[in-house]
Amino acid sequence: MVFQLDNRIWFPDPYLADPDGLLAIGGDLCIDRLLLAYSHGIFPWYPYEEEEPMWFCPHERFVIFPNEIHISHSMRTLKNKGIYHVTFNEDFEGVINYCSQLRIEEAGAWLGPDMVEAYIDLHDEGYAFSVETRDQEEKLIGGLYGVQINKAFIGESMFSLVPNASKIALIALAQHLQEQGGTLIDCQFETSHLKSMGGRFISYNEYMELI
Repeated sequence: MVFQLDNRIWFPDPYLADPDGLLAIGGDLCIDRLLLAYSHGIFPWYPYEEEEPMWFCPHERFVIFPNEIHISHSMRTLKNKGIYHVTFNEDFEGVINYCSQLRIEEAGAWLGPDMVEAYIDLHDEGYAFSVETRDQEEKLIGGLYGVQINKAFIGESMFSLVPNASKIALIALAQHLQEQGGTLIDCQFETSHLKSMGGRFISYNEYMELI
């Protein structure tokens, strides 16, 4: 059953989501609604062809535990060369705009102007954060962004202008979360790229206990 949201800030019981995770349609992308969503494991998906946000809550969650991040031999070699380095939360708008621009022509592209504006607002309020990969000339060449709920980081999107730049950002994020006592990185959807770096499924119940 898919619920229709209205102007009130609310969500139905996440356990009522469809098998594919779709829970609700509608509402807006205001800060209060987004924070309520993320605190219950719900996230928006807003394809360009849709007139309203779609809200998902999969009952199996694909996550990376910070202490389980897999760093391949080739990635260790690349990191040790010192060609690239990582900064935290220095260019949120640069990261989210690259994530949007590089997927704009893809089917089901979802990171349009409304979504970009909403996450910049979240960043301005201290809830959304970015990780930037830079080259030796300080040029932004990759990165990722997401939302922090308590000690969990909910990843939203990543990009690379050169091979492995987003992987470098993800590894740095996992190592930073380990140092800070972070519980998990929510990847939202399984990909071979993220699975190779340690991603695995956990239940929604376990997920909610961890966030």
